[in-house]
Amino acid sequence: MSPTQTEPADGASLETAPESPDRTDWVSAIPFFAVHLAPLGALFVTVTWTDWLLCGILYVVRMFCITAGYHRYFSHRSFKTNRVVQFALAFGGTTAVQKGPLWWASHHRIHHRFTDLDGDVHSPRDGVWWSHVGWILSTKYKETDLSNIADFAAYPELRWLERFWWIGPWATALACLAIGGWGGLFIGFFLSTVLLWHGTFLVNSMAHLVGRRRYATPDTSRNSWVVALITGGEGWHNNHHYLPASSRQGFRWWEFDPTWYLLRGMAALHLVHGLKRPPVRLLDQAKVGDGAFDIGMFRSYWERAAKLTGDQLADMMASPLPSAGHPASTAPPDHQGTAEGAATGLAPEAEVSHLRRCISQALESADLLASATRRTRRNDLVVSEPQPAADDSRR
Repeated sequence: MSPTQTEPADGASLETAPESPDRTDWVSAIPFFAVHLAPLGALFVTVTWTDWLLCGILYVVRMFCITAGYHRYFSHRSFKTNRVVQFALAFGGTTAVQKGPLWWASHHRIHHRFTDLDGDVHSPRDGVWWSHVGWILSTKYKETDLSNIADFAAYPELRWLERFWWIGPWATALACLAIGGWGGLFIGFFLSTVLLWHGTFLVNSMAHLVGRRRYATPDTSRNSWVVALITGGEGWHNNHHYLPASSRQGFRWWEFDPTWYLLRGMAALHLVHGLKRPPVRLLDQAKVGDGAFDIGMFRSYWERAAKLTGDQLADMMASPLPSAGHPASTAPPDHQGTAEGAATGLAPEAEVSHLRRCISQALESADLLASATRRTRRNDLVVSEPQPAADDSRR
């Protein structure tokens, strides 16, 4: 499933990749499902503790490259580093078999721009399967829109790695085979890859469906201890959508965020710098528990209700409606409202049309409110450099 992209040539402006039809590419999906079956090969070979240790190490290391590299660095620029460490994070991310850093970060930036709206690439509003894995198998998101990631697409080594992203997975698989034999390949590489995939995918699916909301964000993001444990701190998803530029996602001391701990260790070794923290003045604002209007959940519930109402209206329009002179008492149960509308002077068709307009206007109002909230948050999300006044032990 190698992605293709539009690359800049001779300083020309980056072009937007053409939009493809939204359908599953079953041919390209064959390797994806084959990898899920590959760990079963361990049933026919000798598996040692070395293979299981290899599986655990590869899961943790590659998850860090995704969470710290692909996500917090390439997608959100939440810290700074040199080109050597930048390339190492990018190459480590490719070993997780989630395509190249530019493809990953470009689509993630689109997700944040249109979270839970029509432009979102993996919103659960389009179905749990779609948000978890369906969008990855879709033909619509195979290409990389480099205009979304122009800041990093300017580096030739990253464009090269984007083109040859498969080198990392193959090198890792061969290393596992050399270290542990067939058991090392089936358990060390393939099993850890499958676990890594679905651990990462949980952030797109379950972290928008299950958990608690601390902040009133214009989306359905949640905080989940379970997802945080599985992903090295990415489960504090509501925190993240509230302050996406922060390199720390577990805002409180009890919110387990090992990716943040490792980044602080790397900063102490001068491998990274400029870690962005959540400003203290924002941590206690916009809290749902303090009465902040939760526009994200309001819009989600209203949209769901509007869809159900719209389906019922469609059924009504497809069925014969009573005439304006027909007595309301003899109208079928499903059309009592339209008969009552006739009694108030509205023809049945006009009443249905009026209700449709009301629903449409309400959704438009919710969209405008959500957009205004997003603009306000973007203007307030310029997270400063580390602040000495904010003591971790007191958060």
